[in-house]
Amino acid sequence: MLLISNLAAVIAPAFLISLAGYLWARRGLPFDQIMVTHLMTLVGAPCLVFSIFTKMQMPPEAFAKMVGASVACLVLFALVGTIGLRLAGLSSRVYLPSLIFPNVGNMGIPICLFAFGERGMALAMVYFAVTLVGQFTVGVAVAAGQFRIGALMKLPFLYVALAALALNVLGVRPPAWLANTADLAGGITVPMMLMALGAALAQLKVDNLRRAVAMSLARLLLGAAGGWTVARLFGFEEAALGVVVIQSAMPVAVFNYLFAALYDNKPEEAAGMVLVSTALAYLGLPLLVAVLT
Repeated sequence: MLLISNLAAVIAPAFLISLAGYLWARRGLPFDQIMVTHLMTLVGAPCLVFSIFTKMQMPPEAFAKMVGASVACLVLFALVGTIGLRLAGLSSRVYLPSLIFPNVGNMGIPICLFAFGERGMALAMVYFAVTLVGQFTVGVAVAAGQFRIGALMKLPFLYVALAALALNVLGVRPPAWLANTADLAGGITVPMMLMALGAALAQLKVDNLRRAVAMSLARLLLGAAGGWTVARLFGFEEAALGVVVIQSAMPVAVFNYLFAALYDNKPEEAAGMVLVSTALAYLGLPLLVAVLT
């Protein structure tokens, strides 16, 4: 009973809030995905990053190690995904971004927070930052067929993260008014991410169920196995190991669908993977969390 209670404390908040977003959208109530996405990207996430990075007690070596592990995970997913898709005769432009980039923001950050507390959230934000950079460079390049750095340079997230890290390393505490503002604005990020995830799922449809299930399983299993391998190679234990595995094992990120739609790159395939992989992830997360905690 204690194990079930602990698992419910981790999984239930993320599931119920995303379910609320799903039901909200299904009832036809107004939910502006574009506005919420911009709000989270330009205000919520930068404030949350500033709040966490200026407070976290993480040695620079540990931070750098987490960055290295996050990069290693993405590279591993890209290599294995490219080989697997080539062997299967499937298009890398259509499917590779979904295999590389998991939903480490909307879903991964809350799960890591509930599973490992503030330290877990700080580590998850490092993984999220690395993934976001990759998503807006490599992800866009694969989907569009050409490399563009401009989209990344427009994200305040990157500059805020660097400024917060500099303050942390120098031991400079931001003034109370700035810290309180970042805390307050950043506080909306996690619940709104989950609501946005649920609302997005309500609007997606599965075009080819068999392929969506196969590719979703590939994303989840590749993520879990790859995350575990990388975490062990980097010598991670406890919270760090758990965060790397959980973040790596997240379902397909909604951004993959948005980029596929933007570049007319069979968005129905990405939509099916987002929907099915998220459903499968919620079924498998209790077991994964139980093993890691």
